[in-house]
Amino acid sequence: MNIILSDEMKGKEINLPDVENVIMKALITKNEGAPNFSLRQFELGINGHTPCHKHPWEHEVYVLQGMGELIFENGSTTLMPGNAVFVPGEELHQFRNRGEGIFKFLCIVPNEGHS
Repeated sequence: MNIILSDEMKGKEINLPDVENVIMKALITKNEGAPNFSLRQFELGINGHTPCHKHPWEHEVYVLQGMGELIFENGSTTLMPGNAVFVPGEELHQFRNRGEGIFKFLCIVPNEGHS
C-alpha cells in the first residue's frame, strides 16, 4: 500500500502544442504498483487549457477546485468542484480554466495504451 501526499509532490509542466499553463502530477501509476489504472492530478492556471484531442481510451474525471469548462464535439459545459465526468474513448474533448484561480481535477486512465 502506498499513501501519496499530492501537495508535497512536484508537478510536471505539460509542454505540448495547444496546451497552456497545465501542470500534471502522476499520483498513482505502475511505479506505485497499480497494475490497471493511473490516477493523475491536473492543475490549470488562469486561462490554462489542455489540447482539444481524442484517444482510444476512456477516462474519468473528478473536479476538486475552481471553475472550468469541458469542451466536446457538440458543445461545452461548465465544471465545478464535485462534478464527475466520464469521457468515452474516441470522444473529442478539452478542459479549460474559466475561473480566476487554479482549476484542479483528478483524471483516471487505464495504464495500457495512454500516454
